Amino acid sequence: MKTYKITLVKSLNGRVKKHIATAESLGLKRIGDTTVQPDNAMTLGKIQQISYLIRVEEMN
Repeated sequence: MKTYKITLVKSLNGRVKKHIATAESLGLKRIGDTTVQPDNAMTLGKIQQISYLIRVEEMN
């Protein structure tokens, strides 16, 4: 199953509250935090919403 390694690369300070909540729902709270998420529609939607804050790598 395909997964994504997601890393927070920009600060959440001063961001839209909805985007902060999305990052925290992925388990990202501080710059440098990394999480592995499954490839599904919900994860892809979250990635798309906060793409300017994160770096995404595909894993197998």
